[in-house]
Amino acid sequence: MFEKTAERSDLKELYREDFYLWVMENLRLLKEKHYDQVDWENLLEEIEDMAKSELRSVISYMAIILEHLYKWENFRATPEMGKSWIKSINNARKEMEKLFEFSPSLRKRSQEESELAWRIAVKELVYWFSDPDNRVWAEKFFGRLPTKKDFPEKCPYTFEQVFEYKPWILEGE
Repeated sequence: MFEKTAERSDLKELYREDFYLWVMENLRLLKEKHYDQVDWENLLEEIEDMAKSELRSVISYMAIILEHLYKWENFRATPEMGKSWIKSINNARKEMEKLFEFSPSLRKRSQEESELAWRIAVKELVYWFSDPDNRVWAEKFFGRLPTKKDFPEKCPYTFEQVFEYKPWILEGE
C-alpha cells in the first residue's frame, strides 16, 4: 500500500495517477483515524459525484419511460409497433425500483427532476424521428422532421404515471 507517512499533496497526486490506490489509501487513513492526512477535497468531491451519479441514473430511466410512453400513445402506426417500447419501460421501471431499494430518498428527489427527464425524453424523440429508419414516421405524423417545439413543453405525465401507467393494458394488449 501507500507509505504510511503519506502527505496530503502526495495523495492529491495519487488521485490523478491511480484512483483505486487513492481510494484504498484514504480508506486506510479513515479507518486508522488519521483524519489530518485524508485528501478531503477530492474525497468530498467523489462522495458528491456518487450521489449525482445515482440521481442521473434515475433521471435517465425516467426519460426512457417518458419517451416510450409518449411514443406509445402518439406514434403507434401499427398494432405491432411499440412492443420494444413496453419492454424498455418495464426494464427502466425495474432498474429504478432497484435504485430506490438501495437509496429510498432518491424517489423523493427524482420527483423534483421530472421536467428535466421530460426535456431529455423530447431530445430523444427528436433524435428517434431523425433516424433514417424512422423518417417515414416523421413524415406521417408531422409532415417533416419534428423539433422540440413539436412536443409539449411540460411533461404530460405525472410522477406516479412514470411508475404505474400501462396504456397497453388499457388497449387489451
